[in-house]
Amino acid sequence: MSLTNGQSVSKETWDSHNKMMLDPLSVSDSEVFNIIKKEKHRQIYGLELIASENFASRAVLEALGSCMNNKYSEGYPGQRYYGGTEHVDELERLCQKRALEAYGLDSEKWGVNVQPYSGSPANFAVYTAVVEPHGRIMGLDLPDGGHLTHGFMTEKKKISATSIFFESMPYKVHPETGYIDYDRLQDNARLFHPKLIIAGTSCYSRNIDYARMKQIANENGAYLMSDMAHISGLVAAGVVPSPFEYSDIVSTTTHKTLRGCRAGLIFYRKGVRSVDAKGKEILYNLESLINQAVFPGLQGGPHNHAIAGVAVALKQAMTPEFKAYQTQVLANCKALSSGLIDQGYKIVTGGSDNHLILLDLRSKGTDGGRAEKVLEACAIACNKNTCPGDKSALRPSGLRFGSPALTSRGLVEDDFKKVAEFIHRGIVLTLEIQSSLDPKAPLREFIQALAQGEKFQQRVAEIKTEVEAFASRFPMPGLPEL
Repeated sequence: MSLTNGQSVSKETWDSHNKMMLDPLSVSDSEVFNIIKKEKHRQIYGLELIASENFASRAVLEALGSCMNNKYSEGYPGQRYYGGTEHVDELERLCQKRALEAYGLDSEKWGVNVQPYSGSPANFAVYTAVVEPHGRIMGLDLPDGGHLTHGFMTEKKKISATSIFFESMPYKVHPETGYIDYDRLQDNARLFHPKLIIAGTSCYSRNIDYARMKQIANENGAYLMSDMAHISGLVAAGVVPSPFEYSDIVSTTTHKTLRGCRAGLIFYRKGVRSVDAKGKEILYNLESLINQAVFPGLQGGPHNHAIAGVAVALKQAMTPEFKAYQTQVLANCKALSSGLIDQGYKIVTGGSDNHLILLDLRSKGTDGGRAEKVLEACAIACNKNTCPGDKSALRPSGLRFGSPALTSRGLVEDDFKKVAEFIHRGIVLTLEIQSSLDPKAPLREFIQALAQGEKFQQRVAEIKTEVEAFASRFPMPGLPEL
């Protein structure tokens, strides 16, 4: 053997190269392997309550780690820029077919793009396709439970790229009830005249009134886009209202309640959009606009291994077992909510219609940032979150909890009551640490006291030991070796 400069490659070196290509991760890169093992240990022995996370099935992970990773396939089925794409074409068409079937959609009335790398790129592709630069959009404000990609900005800075390239005006929830203020949205939309209204949330525990949203969109000649990233699995199972009846476009991630790998989907209407005063039919042209925005507009080659994982997840989503799982997700969320209410906590909106709750800690005299750190130390993963009426996102008052991941591990209502007890103990400890400090002490001093206080560390160890013993009783989906 020889290289282009004439130097030879020894047989031993080439044999070693060939061996490297076949070595398992544990042999090829023990450093990365050990980090992954530590993360697997954390997932097995911890309580995963982050509402946007879930545990993918073994079949999904096998598809994700398959040889589909190796193939480049810019373009769409039948129109690729590379050769050797007959099987990825077959895969993408299958994924599209299953996506429509999973949500009960007629292929004559709906199409779907399965190439977005995740939810944020999917949303940006929609805006690029139908809004155009500096066009106007309205989404739920991030502090009120919306998502960054719905146009978030502050008085001083445009935070999201969506707010940089498009003109954004947020709508709000009622500061007392926590419910979306549809009347105020309607009034503001009449003034703002958006091109697109986004019905979607990141931390909102109630069902969206899609019919009202569609009414407001129609009044302004706007598209209604529903971002169902959080609830897509619940929608597929038919246990929450579907956005498809009223929406022009529906985007979603695939790794939250849908329980697939990390990717995104964009559904778009086809056929007649409206009829003008002369009786002429106005057709949707979303298919070409959205497909061109995804590729070549914003992305290169699709991640075929992710499309494979999504296809598997969609097949699983059409089973009776998946509907039973989603029914349990709702029941578990209600059990967690009632368990915390029984402990004297306030839940924003008073409860939940879906998979998540927002715990308001203002009445307890603490905040989400401090409580999150203590719960994390106790092997309970959740996230701090703003509550309606918060003055600063730097010190959010709430904690967001979700039931999908632990439900995937087999927990039921009584188990979530126990989880509520663990959370309560962590928050009580948070208050004790806080009381030992100056009331104006910054978060860094709180974290220091948590880490260095012998009494507090002992209490953390006690709770963590119980949490890990409890969590380890439940099986972990996925690949057993990693």
